[in-house]
Amino acid sequence: MDTWSTALKHSVLPGALASLASTLVLATCGKREAGSMFAGVNAVSHWLWGDKATRVDKPTLKHTLVGYLIHHGASMFWAALFEKSCCKTLDKKEAATTATVAAAASAVACFTDYQLTPHRLRPGFEERLSHTSLLMVYLAFGAGLAAGAFLNRRDS
Repeated sequence: MDTWSTALKHSVLPGALASLASTLVLATCGKREAGSMFAGVNAVSHWLWGDKATRVDKPTLKHTLVGYLIHHGASMFWAALFEKSCCKTLDKKEAATTATVAAAASAVACFTDYQLTPHRLRPGFEERLSHTSLLMVYLAFGAGLAAGAFLNRRDS
């Protein structure tokens, strides 16, 4: 799998699972730390609505839906890069290796999000969650990438 076309096809499942897994952790940690399961996802909508979005706790189309769509789109972006850059390793179908490269991809995403990205384009949930919770979000993201990549290749 050396083409972008194949990488994009293979990125759908890992991207979706990474998005869902990390969103579940965002909701769980948001409920525990901010008192709202919507706080973390709503915060992502600061891309469009500014920093006020990081303080919205209730579910709204403007913040929750938009925040999730942005988060999901970013997850799909990272999954496509993961599939394209790691395809030869993933094609070996080794669970431990797949988990390792997915963890590395998640670490690259985290580094990029918080060290290379301007404030306005950062995820936003760092405004509502502890560093421990952020770690759990990125671990869940990596687990979703790994599960999707492994499932893509289980029968081929």
